[in-house]
Amino acid sequence: MTIKEAQTTVDQWIKENGVRYFNELTNMAILTEEVGELARVISRVYGEQSFKEGEEPNLADELTDVLWVLLCIANQTGVDLTKAFEENLKKKTIRDNQRHINNPKLKNHE
Repeated sequence: MTIKEAQTTVDQWIKENGVRYFNELTNMAILTEEVGELARVISRVYGEQSFKEGEEPNLADELTDVLWVLLCIANQTGVDLTKAFEENLKKKTIRDNQRHINNPKLKNHE
């Protein structure tokens, strides 16, 4: 599935099942909540925290929840994420084309 197809799929789902998009501010709050849930899983799987009794690690589901809300926000604000991603990648390539290669902190961990 392409990014464009994902945006279209979310839009269709919202129209068929979700009644309407939550407003942008609500979706921003939901995004923050979902990122927090992702952080919880990351801190328990890769960090030093342990899982509480009954907690299940589901990294893929938490990542997808974040992606879902990002797609919603993009749709309701008129952002074409495919175009935006391509432009952002070009910006990063120009700006950082030597930055990471010359970073001694990265070379020490090869």
